[in-house]
Amino acid sequence: MAFNMDLKSRLKEAREISWRRFGKKITFYVPGMFNYYGIRGKYPALSITGSHCQLMCDHCQAKILEPMPSAHTPALLIKTCRSFKEKGCHGVLLSGGCDTAGRLPWHRFLDAIAEVKAETGLYISIHCGLLDKDTAVFLKQAGVDQALLDVIGDDETYQRIYHVDFGVEQIRATMEALTGAGLALAPHIICGLNRGKIQSEMEALRMVAGFPVEQLVIVSLMAIRGTPLENAATPAAEEIAEIIAEARVMMPDVPISLGCARKRGDERVELLAIEAGVNRMALPSEAAIEKAEEFGMEIRYQKTCCSVAKDFSALHW
Repeated sequence: MAFNMDLKSRLKEAREISWRRFGKKITFYVPGMFNYYGIRGKYPALSITGSHCQLMCDHCQAKILEPMPSAHTPALLIKTCRSFKEKGCHGVLLSGGCDTAGRLPWHRFLDAIAEVKAETGLYISIHCGLLDKDTAVFLKQAGVDQALLDVIGDDETYQRIYHVDFGVEQIRATMEALTGAGLALAPHIICGLNRGKIQSEMEALRMVAGFPVEQLVIVSLMAIRGTPLENAATPAAEEIAEIIAEARVMMPDVPISLGCARKRGDERVELLAIEAGVNRMALPSEAAIEKAEEFGMEIRYQKTCCSVAKDFSALHW
C-alpha cells in the first residue's frame, strides 16, 4: 500500500479526532520485560505455565514465554510478586501458555492472585486467553485489573495460526464474559497475523467496537526466529497505519496504543502511528519522540505496559 494522499488525509482525520477527544498528548512506555537504552520498565511479565504451551501457535511457539520468570505454582507467584513489589515495580503482567482449548489454568492461581493484590497492591494485568463467565468473575474478584486478549477476525486465520478446531466466536464469547464480569478489557489486534498478510484485521476491529473496551492495542507480526513464521514478510507500515486510522474512526473514545509486539527498528510504523493520532506507544525510537515534539504534543513517559490504564507517568523516564 503506497503512502498516497488518500492515506495521508485519513491519518490526518484520525489524528484530529484523537486530539479533539484526548488532547494533543502522547505517553511513551517501557514494559518490564525490555531494556530500552539502559532503562528498565517497572512492570515485569510472569508465566504461570513456565515455558510450557500446548497450543504452540505458529507466530510464537512459546518463544515469548521463555524469557519470562516462571511462576508455575501459586506459592512461587506470591513470592515473585512480593520481590517485584520490594524492587519498586508498579504491577505485573501474568501470562502463560494455553491448553488445546486456548485456556490458561487460572483457577489454580485465584487465591494466589488475591493474596498478591491484598498484600502488595500491584496493578495486575493478565494475558487471559479464552474464558468462560465464571472464570472472568473469579478473576475480577481476585483483584485482576485488566485482561489482554488477542482478537482475530476470521476462522481461517485463527485455526491455521493458533491450531484450534473452533472459530472466532470463542473470542467474542470471551469478550462477553469479561464485559459481564466488569473486568476491563484491552484487546490486541495483530496486523499481518495471517503469515504477514492483512486479511481480517478490519473485521477484528468491528468485533472489538461492539464492546466497551478500556484500551485498544495495535501490534503486528514479529516473524520470531525459530517459529514457522520466521521468514514471513511483516506488514508494511502503511498497512498498519491504515488499521490504526480505521480504529480511531470506529472507536473515537477509546485510547489506542502502538504496542511493543512489532518489528524492531521500523521507525516508519511509529511515525505513521503518531500521524494517525495514537495516544500511547511502547518502545519509541528517538525519531518518534521528535515527531511528537514537532507536533507540539504534551509528552509523558511511563515504565509499564502500554495497556495499563492507571497513570504512573512522569515528565522523564
